[in-house]
Amino acid sequence: MMAAMPELPEVETVRRGLAPHIEGRRIKRLTLHRPDLRFPFPKDFAAHMQGATLVQFARRAKYLLAEMQDKKGARFYWLSHLGMTGRFILTPPPRKTPDDTPRTAGVYAHELAAPVAEKHIHVDMVFDDGTHLAFADPRRFGFMDKIEGAPERSPFLARLGPEPLGNDFNQAVLLAAAQGRQTPVKNFLLDQSVVAGLGNIYVCEALFIAGISPRRKAANLGVKRVARLVPAIRDVLARAIEAGGSTLRDFAHEDGAMGYFQHDFKVYGRAGDICSAPHCSAKVMRLVQSGRSSFYCPNCQR
Repeated sequence: MMAAMPELPEVETVRRGLAPHIEGRRIKRLTLHRPDLRFPFPKDFAAHMQGATLVQFARRAKYLLAEMQDKKGARFYWLSHLGMTGRFILTPPPRKTPDDTPRTAGVYAHELAAPVAEKHIHVDMVFDDGTHLAFADPRRFGFMDKIEGAPERSPFLARLGPEPLGNDFNQAVLLAAAQGRQTPVKNFLLDQSVVAGLGNIYVCEALFIAGISPRRKAANLGVKRVARLVPAIRDVLARAIEAGGSTLRDFAHEDGAMGYFQHDFKVYGRAGDICSAPHCSAKVMRLVQSGRSSFYCPNCQR
């Protein structure tokens, strides 16, 4: 399958899977098996994280963002990015049988998906209830950071636009952002300062649903097209989250299960196939825009 960065639905799926197991838990032990991933770990990262309580496990755009409270009660944030091959592996605490014999619940990822080689596990943490969380990343394009103060102070988050599933993203906001923008709408939507978290896959799908060509200039969208585009973006993201995201080569959930939304793609990766729209016999086309593949129906998208 094609390689791709996990997009908003994949990251949100991971967040939802991990949150019930780690929110409210204290990190008893954290071990780093190397000094860096894509970037070096922050100075004293392990020492600061160890003993801290994970208050809330959230997401911002394509980042996982955990609100933490250290041993002295001070708040900080733990930021994670999965990169292309990063994945969290959750092992629940051992449970006991009626005869009090410990029984390991098992590492889900090793049971339901391809095992992760030990050499690719770079971060290990154990929570106070015995839950074990590891981060593996064969290609090491992911990274972690520690943010002091408000999350917006992070250079990774400072210029992000509104969340596409939040109340701050609406037709008026998108129309205003498009004014005077001569860039193709495909590139416009991938600009994280316009709307946060959208990636190549779901922009292609949303533009198809809205009937908008990826070549159209953002400035020429107009009120009617934007009125179709905003709900199309929300719809494709919501359906992808419900389906567990899309698996393109390496992505897997925290439990090792694979996403299934790729089976519902209307245009992405389907160049040469007949358009799935009723009464349309045109073939899906592929073009390259700013180094990225765009898939679209030349008949349905104008």
